[in-house]
Amino acid sequence: MSAIRDVVIIGGGHNALVAAAYLARAGRTVTVLERQDHVGGAAVSERPWAGVDARLSRYSYLVSLLPRTVIDDLGLRIRLERRRYSSYTPLPDDPGRGILIDNADAAATAASFARATGDTDEAGRFARFSERTAPLAATLFPTVTAPLRREHDARAAVGDDALWEAMTARPLGEFISEGLRTDVARGIAFTDGLIGTFARSDDATLRQNRCFLYHVIGGGTGDWDVPVGGMGAVSGELERAARAAGAEIRTGAEVVAVSPDGAVDLADGERVGARVVLSGVGAALLDRLLRAGGAAGTGAPLPEGAQIKVNMLLSRLPRLRDASVDPRAAFAGTFHINETLTQVDAAYDRAASGGIPDPLPAEIYCHSLTDPSILGPELRASGAQTLTLFGLQVPHRLVADGTADRDALWEAARRSLDSVLAEPIADVLYRTPDGEPCVEARTTGDLERDLGMLGGDIFHGDLSWPWAADDEPLETPAQRWGVSSGVDGVLLCGSSARRGGAVSGIGGHNAAMAALEMLAG
Repeated sequence: MSAIRDVVIIGGGHNALVAAAYLARAGRTVTVLERQDHVGGAAVSERPWAGVDARLSRYSYLVSLLPRTVIDDLGLRIRLERRRYSSYTPLPDDPGRGILIDNADAAATAASFARATGDTDEAGRFARFSERTAPLAATLFPTVTAPLRREHDARAAVGDDALWEAMTARPLGEFISEGLRTDVARGIAFTDGLIGTFARSDDATLRQNRCFLYHVIGGGTGDWDVPVGGMGAVSGELERAARAAGAEIRTGAEVVAVSPDGAVDLADGERVGARVVLSGVGAALLDRLLRAGGAAGTGAPLPEGAQIKVNMLLSRLPRLRDASVDPRAAFAGTFHINETLTQVDAAYDRAASGGIPDPLPAEIYCHSLTDPSILGPELRASGAQTLTLFGLQVPHRLVADGTADRDALWEAARRSLDSVLAEPIADVLYRTPDGEPCVEARTTGDLERDLGMLGGDIFHGDLSWPWAADDEPLETPAQRWGVSSGVDGVLLCGSSARRGGAVSGIGGHNAAMAALEMLAG
């Protein structure tokens, strides 16, 4: 066994880097073990196409939940740009009309709602619906980097029992349908509950409610920002901060087992000792590592992701059927495709019965409109733009059983996208020097194989409420900080942590705080 470290961290994703930076700054010896030849996990930027100077955020692509306290504590040099346009949504049955939500022009937004829906009051309802959730963001987000509150304390702090019941006790679809009248507006609101989550609007498990909650509380406002330089710039800064603090970061170091005495076994036969082990991998994968080492497992169920992500480079933005909207406005925010509430529920039903949704609900946005720096000078001069598509209601079971492979899912996504454009997306795809179209589809199977995310679940499992139940034990540091794996001496620091999920660093921060308490004791 090599020298025992205070903390060994399994996996080198952004949460692991956050934890490593905090622990090393506190004077603790820390080693990060990453299987791949680089760190960052899903929060990376890469050049997918040989000979093309475009550096895309390959997996994760927007930032909302990264707390300012983490940025300030670690001295991170990160720029996050706010998008002027919230979203554009063409009507599925009449793509010549659409709703453009302009954050800087309420009157234009109201006119767009009225023109598309024929309802002069829906824009006001939509604004009031967004305002209705504001107390959740203002109250809950400041708590995510503190020990867990009890549910009754969180509810009292929000101070709105009707809102609390609507969000935590009834399916999200009811709350949305009470506040909005048109199918398209209801769909715009509901899709925040579906990112990486397989659910109907009336799902009794409320997994869609929890996903929605995390989407609307980020930063205390719910805004989702573009990381300048791509997602790799975020992970790059975290790596710099961790190394500068003295953390040891080892790539090409595959962990194969974690033993009951805290030793971490590597594929090359090395054994690394730790006083505390932090797991940046999902709880289900940690369960396998613990059992391989003879320890009790976490008991975590196998997770299931439900998305396809497609990265594209375009020679120019495609033309819209809606001539009243500038494509640079439509694609700068979130562009909703076939995402009315009826459509996303029908897509769920289709996938649950074993088929690929048709049309496939999806949303897209253009990173390079907000941050041209991810493209080389020649690409920028030529008018080229990136395009990121995120398809919904595609559970991993369809990939695992062979119903849907990468090509079939890309074809479904292409058909859905083409249905609302004035020209085929294939006509504006940029070509590599070899003449190949610049398009890359990543399925849940790709995430499982390449990143070790079992089931391709970007959240490592179902999200949980960001508070503790009133009768839940909060006796140990791991319990108080929401990072307990159920195994002594092993903490969750990734998206499986109680308030994990998305690019936030919250799991890493909270695991570091719990580990420091344990080490001090």
